[in-house]
Amino acid sequence: SSGINAEWPLRPGKQLQSEREKLQVLQKEFQKHVTTRQQFDAQLNENDLVLSEFNRLKKNAEVYKLVGPVLVKQEVTEAISTVKKRITFIKGELERCDTNINGSEEKQGKCRESLAKMQQQYQQKLQAMQQAVAK
Repeated sequence: SSGINAEWPLRPGKQLQSEREKLQVLQKEFQKHVTTRQQFDAQLNENDLVLSEFNRLKKNAEVYKLVGPVLVKQEVTEAISTVKKRITFIKGELERCDTNINGSEEKQGKCRESLAKMQQQYQQKLQAMQQAVAK
């Protein structure tokens, strides 16, 4: 009885695997946040373009809105107001996305640190076991 637990190498392996899986979940979550942000960014660019086109319209211009399969006449001021509200909403969503991305990056960093520490401890214990067996 050298005091070495024969089951010991399996437990940290399971902990390491669990931590790796946690990191993979966090990475997928991060990618989802980035994709969502890219979609909102594209929508913002599109709406900024629409607003700039509205600002170039002449006073007597007519604007139509697609409602289902039908084009319905809309007041220019109402159309501009709608686009401005949409832009404000999208900017809020972008801020929310940035908060989610930053939080996700932070969680990944902590998980990577934890994983590195576990791996280091596991290696040290394995070396100690190998040295004990070699004696």
